[in-house]
Amino acid sequence: MANTKLKGHPVQLGGTELNLGDLAPKIALVAKDLSEKSVGGASGKYQIINVVPSLDTGVCATQTRKFNEKAAALPEVEVFVVSMDLPFAQGRFCATEGIENLTVLSDFRSKSFAQSYGMLLADGPLAGVTARAVFVVDPVGKIIYKELVPEITEEPNYELALGAIG
Repeated sequence: MANTKLKGHPVQLGGTELNLGDLAPKIALVAKDLSEKSVGGASGKYQIINVVPSLDTGVCATQTRKFNEKAAALPEVEVFVVSMDLPFAQGRFCATEGIENLTVLSDFRSKSFAQSYGMLLADGPLAGVTARAVFVVDPVGKIIYKELVPEITEEPNYELALGAIG
């Protein structure tokens, strides 16, 4: 099973590890209006799935703002941010930050995304939330890019993720 680090300390991940070429499981998550929205699977569009521990941290907020900016210029690409934050908190964050070009989704109900994508922090001080990662899924549902950020307190490589879309 994969690992990441939090301030230099190893953290184990739980769930099923996915790799390049795997089919991205289609998972229903909760949107900020409490409706269900799915990520993964074949959607006919590219999907960028940003996975963050909590929008209530500086690095997660920065990652979300940067992908929001970049998403505006990506036609036929759906951009998501997945966290364990409650949908109400996600809605407040988006309203405060002017996030309009991507969809924030919560995995708080069942942690099914975190388990199915191998992104659940299994131990350490943040156990029970998601790791920091980026998945790019092609229109037929195949994972064409994956970055599990090796240190949770650092940002992902935006250019590599966006460069996977072709």
